[in-house]
Amino acid sequence: MAVAKIRLCVDQPLGPGQSVALTEGQAHYLFGVMREGPGTRMLAFNGRDGEWLCELREAGRRKGMLACLEPARAQDAVPDLWLLFAPVKKARTDFIVEKAVEMGVARILPVLTEFTNAERFRRDKAEAHVREATEQCGRLSLPAVADPVPLPRLLSGWDPARRILWADEARAGEGSARDVLAAAAPGPWAILIGPEGGFSAAERTSLRALAFVTPVALGPRILRAETASVALLALWQAHLGDWAAA
Repeated sequence: MAVAKIRLCVDQPLGPGQSVALTEGQAHYLFGVMREGPGTRMLAFNGRDGEWLCELREAGRRKGMLACLEPARAQDAVPDLWLLFAPVKKARTDFIVEKAVEMGVARILPVLTEFTNAERFRRDKAEAHVREATEQCGRLSLPAVADPVPLPRLLSGWDPARRILWADEARAGEGSARDVLAAAAPGPWAILIGPEGGFSAAERTSLRALAFVTPVALGPRILRAETASVALLALWQAHLGDWAAA
């Protein structure tokens, strides 16, 4: 199979003989930025039909057409892991979303806490970052992005079958994340990361009262929210996710 240096996330079905119309943004990227033309081969995926080797058949200023040639990879499954995080400043929120994609989460849920001090969370912008990160990191599925929800409402409707691993900034008397995860059972999980300034006393009391929430420590230093997100996602993947099986 010819090596393809470009991956595109598309919305249309992929399959034998299938034609795929490019969006205006994709056409601009391929023809205006990458300077590609008819005959270029690339990979395309849609999160459902696996990855396909495609060939560019038509190229215009604002449109283009791909043709599916052959399957490259079958659709795979991702670990059943969600990331719950309090939005922070824009660039750092963008970083959290991007790294969540790379780390293999299945769903991204922004939560509003008492100390959340970020500007309005733009779900459409986050979904655009998800698509770009998915194209770049080689994933075949796009994690879903939810609208922000207040933490109390989220917890009140939570399915207790999905355990929450809470990065507790207080850390006093808590087991390390590594030790907790080494003894944990596989299954549906979520990781909860707080805002700058951490959780309020009332929020901490509520979280500790829930049997499906497990607080863990993340070492002797105070971590930024984006650092804590990557660190805890990496630990979970190493013990219970697809890193453990690699």
